[in-house]
Amino acid sequence: MFKPVKGKEVRMYVCGPTVSGVPHLGHARQQITFDVLRRYLKFIGYKVKFVSNITDIEDKIINKANELGVDIKKFSKEMELEHKEDYDKLNVLTPDVQPHATEYVKEMVDLVSRLEKKGYTYAIDGDGVYFDISKFKDYGKLSKQDVSKLKAGVRIKVKFDKKNKEDFVLWKFSKPGEPSWGSPWGKGRPGWHIECSAMSQKLLGLPIDIHGGGQDLIFPHHEDEIAQSEAAYGKKFSNFWIHNGMVNVSGVKMSKSLGNFKTIRDLFKEYDPMVIRYFVVSSYYRRPLDFSKQALDDARNSYERLKRLVAGLKEGKVEKKYVDKFKKEMDDDLNTPKALAVLWEVARKGNKETIKKMDEVLGLDLLKSGIIKIPSDVKKLADERLKARNEKEWKKADSLREKLKKKGWKIEDSGDGYSLEKL
Repeated sequence: MFKPVKGKEVRMYVCGPTVSGVPHLGHARQQITFDVLRRYLKFIGYKVKFVSNITDIEDKIINKANELGVDIKKFSKEMELEHKEDYDKLNVLTPDVQPHATEYVKEMVDLVSRLEKKGYTYAIDGDGVYFDISKFKDYGKLSKQDVSKLKAGVRIKVKFDKKNKEDFVLWKFSKPGEPSWGSPWGKGRPGWHIECSAMSQKLLGLPIDIHGGGQDLIFPHHEDEIAQSEAAYGKKFSNFWIHNGMVNVSGVKMSKSLGNFKTIRDLFKEYDPMVIRYFVVSSYYRRPLDFSKQALDDARNSYERLKRLVAGLKEGKVEKKYVDKFKKEMDDDLNTPKALAVLWEVARKGNKETIKKMDEVLGLDLLKSGIIKIPSDVKKLADERLKARNEKEWKKADSLREKLKKKGWKIEDSGDGYSLEKL
């Protein structure tokens, strides 16, 4: 049962993008999933403080910028803008706070210092300061892994001087040509895992209510965050953990490293951004999302049909019975496919105000004009036919149906309204 630490206030932190390149469909799924969660929490009356960071310093960013021969800071800023532009088009709301890792280095240094004072760290000459996982007895509790059984070299190449194969770097000593900051251990830069711990504690305090991210972050990233945060502050890090499933291409996780990814921008060339959003919310967030052109084509057909149904609906008051049904499905671990099925039911039997209410959560812009533009003369004929049908003038209704057909439009009745489809 979800219950925030402070009344109706929800403090939520989601790991944001590492801006080492343009975003792909995997990024889109995570952004949309947590955008829907955030919207729904507001929908049911919570006050939400949503923090999602920008990792603007990390090995991938440094390597890519050096490969391109460009300034690291300039490169990360350009990539950040690419991410923001694509997420905006997907109707993802901007975080309440969007901290940059490079702005919180002091807090990261302070966190490493706390861990050092408590005896959780050790240094490797010429490398960095590491967290000793053997000192944290609960290591592995999130991912439910028996650390003693993990084989060396399966996930990472084990450094000879590390005390334990899963020990992780907190502070990397400075190397030529890399950005660096001063610290008690000499010039260097923070390790990746320390970033989110420092920023979430500074901006939200501990424990936070919800921490989220992709399933690929459970181990080691989120496991490491828990270890360093709870070791340093002596408090529980997060009360609830939520992870979205990966996007697969032919059964294999979509990722830049595997080269099997589709950038969001590539998809925008062929699909409306709301079709991509519809594709994501049509699947249960925890399960893998199987990508294919056919799947996106099917999503486009469904979304366009839904828009046409909604366009033909009458105005009216919000229908509580449908909203309650919608909430019941969303309360069942954010079951957007079933919630979407309720919305489809409204599109066939309900009114525009009820659709508008549900779309506050799903963010599909269903009442926004676009995709299929219905000419005014066609709309006029359809309205005339609706009136004739309501007055039981069947011959006139049939005649108007034929007129619409000659103009290239198919009309379908839905409840007290209609939908139009281009032939």
